[in-house]
Amino acid sequence: MNDRSYFTAIIYILMAKILLVEDDSALAEVTKFGLESQGHMVQIASNGDDALLNLRVNKYDVVILDWMMPDKTGIEVLITYRKAGGKIPVLMLTAKTRLEDKEQGLDAGADDYLTKPFEHRELQARVRALLRRPSSLASTVLAVSNITLDPATCIVTLDGAEIKLRPKVYSLLEFLMRHQNQVFSAEAILERVWLDDAMVSTDTVRAHFKLLRRSLGISEGTLIKTVRNRGYMLVSDDREPGSPPIATASSSSSSN
Repeated sequence: MNDRSYFTAIIYILMAKILLVEDDSALAEVTKFGLESQGHMVQIASNGDDALLNLRVNKYDVVILDWMMPDKTGIEVLITYRKAGGKIPVLMLTAKTRLEDKEQGLDAGADDYLTKPFEHRELQARVRALLRRPSSLASTVLAVSNITLDPATCIVTLDGAEIKLRPKVYSLLEFLMRHQNQVFSAEAILERVWLDDAMVSTDTVRAHFKLLRRSLGISEGTLIKTVRNRGYMLVSDDREPGSPPIATASSSSSSN
């Protein structure tokens, strides 16, 4: 690994996107605060159904999963996710301390196991350890038209030449490239790219689309399209904007 790749890997570890599945709202907020203080982006799901929905539509680097939840248990969520082919590292949180319980969690597909109560420094260290695993850093290069994006190195190329994007513009492009030919409203994009940042609005999303189009040298009607009264989509083929499935029930009138 050269110096640049090593530096990029370190930044990647420090800026991981984490799904925290925890029904105890107070513990979830404290844990989120601690992880964000380490430079991570954290999204909270308070139940198993929301966790599985988020795992279907978003990309995360690590999942922190509580075992005991009122609807689906963490074990049920984990088994469902692994059966669907999910490969993201999962850290199981639980008050269960018996060896048999730890075996059950690990055999269900957990990559690590931390018992409650826990020290937040230990949780953060375990997250860093999961992120250092090669499988966490290896990602398929995304490509559409004349654009490529390498999630492992955060390098974007246009016609083979590297281009620089602002962090959120990069995140927006990565999200669109992972969900090609799908329409997302401005609200849905706000939830998925900006996560729980309450300081931004749909106007921020629209402004970032303008920046993204400008950076890629494209107009509104090509590649990244505004679908009237529905949202935005990245078109990777010759489909009409109305034909792909809408990714969310939420929709908004969008401007370029």
